[in-house]
Parts: sequence; C-alpha cells; structure tokens
Amino acid sequence: MPTGRRAIFRIGTGLLFGLFAAAPFTNPALAQAYPERPVTFLVPYAPGGGTDVYSRMLADELRDKLKQTFVIENKAGAATQIAASAVVNAPADGYTLMMGSSTTLAMNPALYNKLSYSPDDFAPVALVGSAYFVLLANPAVPAKTLPELIAYIKSQPPGSLSFGSSGAGTPHHLFMEMFLSMIGAKMTHVAYRGSVPALTDVLTGNIPMMIVDLTPAQQLIEEGKIRAFGITSPARAKSMPNLPTIAEAGLPGYAGEGWFGVIAKKGTPKPIVDTLNKVISDYIKRPEIAEKVFATGIQPRTGTVEEFAQFIPAEQKKWAKVVADAAIPRMN
Repeated sequence: MPTGRRAIFRIGTGLLFGLFAAAPFTNPALAQAYPERPVTFLVPYAPGGGTDVYSRMLADELRDKLKQTFVIENKAGAATQIAASAVVNAPADGYTLMMGSSTTLAMNPALYNKLSYSPDDFAPVALVGSAYFVLLANPAVPAKTLPELIAYIKSQPPGSLSFGSSGAGTPHHLFMEMFLSMIGAKMTHVAYRGSVPALTDVLTGNIPMMIVDLTPAQQLIEEGKIRAFGITSPARAKSMPNLPTIAEAGLPGYAGEGWFGVIAKKGTPKPIVDTLNKVISDYIKRPEIAEKVFATGIQPRTGTVEEFAQFIPAEQKKWAKVVADAAIPRMN
C-alpha cells in the first residue's frame, strides 16, 4: 500500500475507533425516536384510588412531552402479579410500562413460594412516591400515646389482642408485623378483603387496632372517632403535620413505606429508560405538581434510575427480615 494511502487508512481507522469509544453501548437515536406508537401504562390497582390518579397524571405528562399516547390500563389483582406478568411477557422495548410498588418488588418475593415473575425481570425507571399509613385504634383502647399503647399491648397475653389488615401479605399487614417485632409482642392477625372493612371494624370496636392508609382514616381521626398514634413513614404527612411519625412518637428506627415507581421490562434500552426518568422527574419536581400529588394522599419522590435500582434490594432485604421474624407462612 502506498505511503499516502496507508496514512489515510490509519487516520480513518483511528477516527472510527474513536467514535466507537465515545459512543454509549446503547443507541441514543432510540430515545429520539421513542415513542413511535402508543405506550401501555399498567396500573395494578382498581381505577379511582390515589395510585391510579397519580399514574394518570404521569401518563398525561409523558404524552405531552413525548408527543405520543400513553394508555392507562388497570390490571388489578393477585397482589399486583397480573400486571407484573403482563410486563414480563411484553417485549423489552419501552412500550409496556407499569406502576410498580413495594408490594411488587420487595414484599411479594418474601411472601410467595412461586411468583409469576422475578423482581430481576424489571428495569427500574423512576421512583415516584410513597403512600402515608397510620397506626390507629378504637378510642376504647386504654392508651392515648404510643408508649402507652406499646405498654398495653405487651401487658396482654400473646395473641389475645387482634389487629386488622386489608389482607395477608399487604403493606397494612407487614407494617404491623414490623411494629410488633420491634416492641417484642404478639397479636392475632385478622385479614379482611380490603382496608375499608377492616377500618370499619376498628371504628365499631370489633377489632382494637390496625395500620391503614391515611386517606380513608383522616376524617375519622380529625373527628375524634378513632385515635391515631403515628405515621409509619420517616416523615410526617403534609395533610396532618401535627401527627408525629411512629419513630418520633416513641419507637425510634421504625419506618414503613408503601412506595411506587415506574418500571419496564429488563433489557429496555437505557436511552429510553433515561428519557422516561427525566420527563417524570422534571414533572414531579414542579411545586404545583407536588401539591397535586400530596392531594392524592401520596408523598412525591424523585431520583435517578441508579438510585431507584439501589433502593429496591435494600427494601427486599428489609421485608424479608420482617416476614422471617414474624414467622409468616409463605404462600403459593
């Protein structure tokens, strides 16, 4: 090869390798082209609840910013497994998203012998919020503060007192089991088909106490029909700023959150995941949007894709320990 041609070949080859070295493994053009058709956004709960409302807010923002339809599809049931399975069985192309939760990604793996999915089947997109839960009791319970409630529970024979939940393995159930484990006490779990029937029985005195979503209980608390002892989250609820957290009220270290985050199928190209995260995070950071999210009973949260990915294993470890400590039988 003549000297001049060899020099040109070396320069061209160097430029080519330089371009490969500078470019990410995934193709940024994917993010520019995405989405080219409607995107399905699965919500594993019935329409009308706070999570559903919030998901629709996010879908509307994604539609406006990415100039494509994001269709909300409610697939409730089986502790979010129906919706999760639909994501796993879809292509890893970003056209099937889901509002995942602590139930989907952290609690179910500790509770079920066999799931229709694995938590590793998903690509974390964006952590978007957490729901407020509250520990409450019928006013006939002889305790007005959390230390008094703890002392009362521990003074009773193990299992003689009961607590309600919206069902076995739900956040309501596991939050209470973590509370009991931390205070060294045992109570009998009564599982209901939903939180409202359980809350009704606490109100009427059929069961003495439970941990429940703050939204359906707030008016009852404000009217003095039911007594609240603390918020399960690390931070107080904006709608009831005078109600302390359980940790503040007398049980340091307690923190239970029912969190939500958008997920896709594992293998979804990173440029697409990053694009979705940016649109969602920028939206939630807007003060007027945060106020709307608070109004649904959810505390807005944001973070990077990497932060969400690191958060999930920590939550899995936490709830696996709660299930083990409480000796909760695994389900099939």
